[in-house]
Amino acid sequence: MDAGSTPTSTIFLVLRRLRPPLIVLIVIFAVSVLGLTLVPGPLDANGAIQRLSFFHATYFFSYTATTIGFGEIPYAFSEQQRLWVTLCIYLSVIGWAYTLGTVFAMLQDKNFLNAVAVQRFSRQVRRLREHFFLVCGYGETGRLICKALDELGYRAVVIELDEAKVGDLELQSYSADMPALCADAGKPDTLIFAGLTSRYCRGVIALTNDDNTNLAVAIAARLLAPALPALCRAEHTDTVANMASFGTRHIINPFEKFGEYMALALHSPAAYNLLLWLTGLPGTTITRHREPPRGKWVLCGYGSFGKVMTEALENADLPVSIIDRAPPADPTHTWVKGDGTGTEALRAAGIADAVGIVAATGNDVNNLSIVVTARELNPRLFTVLRQNQVANRALFDAFESDFAMVPSEIVAHECLAILTTPLLAPFLDTVRHADGTWAKTLLDELTGRFGWDVPAVWSVAINLAQAPSVYRMLMRHEQKLRLADLLRAPETDRPELPCRALLLLREGDPPRLLPEDEQEVRLGDQILFVGSERARKDLALTLFNGHTLKFVLTGQDSPSGLVWEWLAARRQAREAARI
Repeated sequence: MDAGSTPTSTIFLVLRRLRPPLIVLIVIFAVSVLGLTLVPGPLDANGAIQRLSFFHATYFFSYTATTIGFGEIPYAFSEQQRLWVTLCIYLSVIGWAYTLGTVFAMLQDKNFLNAVAVQRFSRQVRRLREHFFLVCGYGETGRLICKALDELGYRAVVIELDEAKVGDLELQSYSADMPALCADAGKPDTLIFAGLTSRYCRGVIALTNDDNTNLAVAIAARLLAPALPALCRAEHTDTVANMASFGTRHIINPFEKFGEYMALALHSPAAYNLLLWLTGLPGTTITRHREPPRGKWVLCGYGSFGKVMTEALENADLPVSIIDRAPPADPTHTWVKGDGTGTEALRAAGIADAVGIVAATGNDVNNLSIVVTARELNPRLFTVLRQNQVANRALFDAFESDFAMVPSEIVAHECLAILTTPLLAPFLDTVRHADGTWAKTLLDELTGRFGWDVPAVWSVAINLAQAPSVYRMLMRHEQKLRLADLLRAPETDRPELPCRALLLLREGDPPRLLPEDEQEVRLGDQILFVGSERARKDLALTLFNGHTLKFVLTGQDSPSGLVWEWLAARRQAREAARI
């Protein structure tokens, strides 16, 4: 059934399927009632033949049809009436059997089940009264996105074409229900039905394995909801160009993104580790990677990912030997024909004197075979391993490669960084272009303070919506507010919150990286923080609650509520009168 159908279509579908049995039941009931009124009954006291009225006949067959069986009313039936009732009972049994068979067949009909699912999905989306993200595609990436959004306290609405994956979503133990619809996300009607134009929708994430579907989602989001951020996955260059020409703000190519990561790791390992730490999935721990060595590299598999990695290595002035089953006639590179799983091709590519190897094929088993064989020939190799399926994580963890390229995790990291914390994107751009010494100093400072567990990263805007207590205080010009004044816990001794300001944006001023504690906070400022989840909640309480803000600033616990404020005012008035 089309997702764009109205919920009333389910009622019409039921009526169409049950029309024949309902007509049969009505005819049997009508004939039975009519016959019972015509069949002569017993003689009354005056010797006249008694006949049932339509009311009594209808009443009798009504409770007979429900097998209640009160007996013969309003008097004992004649033999003719009992013969007619017996015939009608068997006719009604046949009619009800036919009706129930039709109902059971309808309950197993795929179109009916789809109609019911669509109606249920429609109700769930309409009843959402909180912000949500529209996730198109519940594959490995979509599963990671939904899990991370749930841990961060966000809702998601999912569109997935594979019915088995929709069933898998319903089995997950998310803290909040995530409405899911089995439909084609490439159809605009499906997106509208899933809440694309809802005022509660905060963004669209296209994560399907089909670039054309992701392109259709990008176009629909651009035309139907131009104000919403749209994040679209694309693995082919022409699709990326098409999305960009249509004004798609965020296009994520996992191969190109990993190429950027590799280039950053070669240029500034500390900046790469800092980027991984800030954009990691909540609840995970980042492992500090070994720095990629400089020297000769061997690459196996010259596909989309292989081309990106070759370009990244050559841009770093590192020689590359490429192993491929069908090497092109390209004299600019060193080619070896093969797949890299055997020792002959690896030796021909010079694995003995290489410093690193990239297993870039689309087959996880072949990639593991390549790096295991290469390590046997050269134990000191730095390994970059492409993992295509998250289900094979146990095998890849057992090998312990230096770099693991997992497309689903890369896309998930980028989506979460862009959607949940908009200020993180400009800060990460600064990190990518920063000096290696600056990145290392900042990484050591932050990980030394918060550890290597992925921290909470959030942004705050000093406005009426996100910081009402601070906004009102600054509007009244009561006092100047420093950043250090806000970063105090609402506890007895007001300890410093375990968080750090990374970026401050102010209209008309250049971005301020790592603002100091003495930095003045003004209306309209946007600040990016990193720290613990407890610090995020405590800061949110300070920003929203005026009494908490006053306690954090002064240490005085003022009464809250009309009654307590009135009593406090009376006490102050009495004390002033004594003075």
